Amino acid sequence: MAEPVFFKRPPGMTVEAIAQLTGAMPGAEACLDHVITDIAPLDRAGPHDLAFLDSNKQVDALAATRAGACLMSERFAARAAADTNVLLAERPYEAFVAVARELYPDALMPSSLFESKGVAPGAMVHPAAEIEDEVTIDPGAAIGPRAGIGAGSIIGANAVIGPGVQIGRNCSIGAGASLMHALLGDNVIIHPGCRIGQDGFRFQPSGRAHAKVPQIGRVIIQDNVEIGAGTTVDRGAAADTVIGEGTKIDNLVQIGHNVTVGRNCIIVAQCGLSGSVVLGDNVILGGQVGIADHLTIGEGAMIGAKSGVASDVPPGEIWLGSPAWPRQEFVRAIATLRRQFGQRAKTGDRNG
Repeated sequence: MAEPVFFKRPPGMTVEAIAQLTGAMPGAEACLDHVITDIAPLDRAGPHDLAFLDSNKQVDALAATRAGACLMSERFAARAAADTNVLLAERPYEAFVAVARELYPDALMPSSLFESKGVAPGAMVHPAAEIEDEVTIDPGAAIGPRAGIGAGSIIGANAVIGPGVQIGRNCSIGAGASLMHALLGDNVIIHPGCRIGQDGFRFQPSGRAHAKVPQIGRVIIQDNVEIGAGTTVDRGAAADTVIGEGTKIDNLVQIGHNVTVGRNCIIVAQCGLSGSVVLGDNVILGGQVGIADHLTIGEGAMIGAKSGVASDVPPGEIWLGSPAWPRQEFVRAIATLRRQFGQRAKTGDRNG
């Protein structure tokens, strides 16, 4: 069986066109008419592939690469293979990404898994739903009453869009996702298996039982947000859960009720945000960060992977550890522990 190709083969770009797109400076011996049709790592690239180099660790691969062109900083140019077209860029990887986006636009946003247009057979659209032009709805999807879907959006197979949910234009809702009590802006990507707008987790203990607290808020997802596969976003209790414009959320993240996430935040896989947490704009959370309820993470703050946050974090600071501390305090504490354990180990050796 032939190896499947999941994205359309790009028509290609000349070295000159890549230089114009990225602002890179062609090397003195570069062949500007040479056509690049794909991207690849240095050690796997062929004569019509574009690669990049931005680390000393890859220098040995540069000398041996068969890449047709390579983006790199000037300090590496002398090490390039003789038949590689050198493109000098201040930020090679950023330039490489620009070319990759140009060659593979279809990889930027999930498409119809059924490769269909319009409402596919087997999809269920309530008569009271409002569907704009050029919307694609795959088989098995269910669109509830009063739901609205903007032009150019794609609803994946078996996705469920609840009553009254509003989805903006040019959005993609992945296969098997469910959206309830939610309002989405334009250019939002919800990957497969996401759960958006279900109950927040809140119960009032009352002796023998736990009384469920009604969750009557919404989820507001602003423009240009992307949410990874399997992530869950609970609706608000009385207020709303809000995901700010331009924020990117990885797979398997839990966002509790009443959380407010600012603009252009990055939340990496397996983070957990408890109820009523507030993230300022441009916050970055490393993988598996946990944040206790009702805390505020200030604008531009960064929280290291596996950290457990139990107090407010001021704007612009970097915190690490569990419980999380400011980076300088954390580093000093670890250094102190290492010295103490080192001294104890030496004392034990002498006593032994």
